[in-house]
Amino acid sequence: MSEHVDWRLRGAGVDLCNCDYGCPCQFNALPSHGTCEAAVGYHIVEGHFGDVALAGLNVACTFFWPGAVHEGHGQCQAFIDERATAAQRQALLTILSGQEQVPTAFFAIFASTVETMHEPQFVPVEVSTDRAALTATIRVPGVLDGYAEPIRNPVDGSVHRARLLLPDGFEFAETDCASATFNCSGAIRLNYAGRNAMLYDLHMGPNGIIHA
Repeated sequence: MSEHVDWRLRGAGVDLCNCDYGCPCQFNALPSHGTCEAAVGYHIVEGHFGDVALAGLNVACTFFWPGAVHEGHGQCQAFIDERATAAQRQALLTILSGQEQVPTAFFAIFASTVETMHEPQFVPVEVSTDRAALTATIRVPGVLDGYAEPIRNPVDGSVHRARLLLPDGFEFAETDCASATFNCSGAIRLNYAGRNAMLYDLHMGPNGIIHA
């Protein structure tokens, strides 16, 4: 029997980061430009934390690491859907902190690299993705504005489709690659265009990815 609270998140995930398309981190390589900076969003279609329902809520996080993620010294700020009840807010923050996940799973791994956790914000959060169209948005009005659009062929402007498969991935096993533009005026300042975006299905629990 698991020693962790029974929880599950299933829905749409989108990562926008300052690396080049595809992100070297996915290949155990160093970040494209030295630092790792990102905005991440989740729209929860189905989910619970113990007996606390989480379906329908949106979550966004911004991150900054001065080097590669595994080198640590990271910063994070969470933006939790203002519609969440007190119990839902606590549940989501607990999940994001990795406290109720095995050490080798995604949220726990990332949490272990963060040394500065900025005050979470309980605000309107919008997260939407369309993997077929290669589009996505992460928005916290007045603070965070990010979107993904297709990568374009530089000669004729046609849509360039690329998909990354990670059979042993700990965040996702498959993702569609796109082009990210995002800026944030919160505790972590971000301002990038034409960088890496990844659109994927989120399905996570105490032991990591749930392979349906």
